[in-house]
Amino acid sequence: MSLAAPEPSKLAGEEAEQVCLPEHCYHSFDTLFCALTSKKPIPPKFPDGKYPLFVTWNTRSSRPGKPHKLRGCIGTFEPQPLQDGLAEYALISAFRDHRFRKIEEWELETLECSVSLLTDFEDVSSYLDWTVGVHGIYITFPHPSLIPVAPSPSSAPSPLGSSSSVPTRGVLKHSFSATFLPHVAEEQGWDKIETIDSAIRKAGWSGRISEDLRRALKVRRYQSRSCAVSWEDYVRWRTDNGGSV
Repeated sequence: MSLAAPEPSKLAGEEAEQVCLPEHCYHSFDTLFCALTSKKPIPPKFPDGKYPLFVTWNTRSSRPGKPHKLRGCIGTFEPQPLQDGLAEYALISAFRDHRFRKIEEWELETLECSVSLLTDFEDVSSYLDWTVGVHGIYITFPHPSLIPVAPSPSSAPSPLGSSSSVPTRGVLKHSFSATFLPHVAEEQGWDKIETIDSAIRKAGWSGRISEDLRRALKVRRYQSRSCAVSWEDYVRWRTDNGGSV
């Protein structure tokens, strides 16, 4: 996953609503279906604009009212031409999300495909300057041992003190990063602190999370335009466009 956040143009009103289309999901589904079955893909017809994007695969529950289960989700913050980018990340998220085994052909009818196109990136000065349910967050931070900590009056260093507990630069990970899409915090029922702390854990830090660490975060908030389709939606689309299933 690319970690460099771009500066896409801001969108408003009806234009924003038209950014992410069901056809983007159909194209992603078609790419996976044809990769697993060797069927002939249907050429995409939607405009080939450039956006940072994520493709998410969910397994739908067989029980009504039960939430979907994540099956794969990978994307990039580097703007991609939509036709090639969606096809590429549809397969990456299906086959190379190391949290899950590769998606297989027998699973197709249980899947839902969701596409998120990312917009409105903004650097913020506070780790709390974003809104749950509106913004996604992208955080970066150095190894916490490299973050300056304001000493308390009782913590004056001793000339005989040892610094052996501080990792050397040769053995520590120099930086950490993670992101959550805008819908994640709301779906999980997290507030801002819980979301930030979960992102720190997702980035790979397993030590203590202090207020100094939270304040040292570099946070970029963003929004997304999303759509989702089911396997049944995709089958109808493919059939209507002359493809076989």
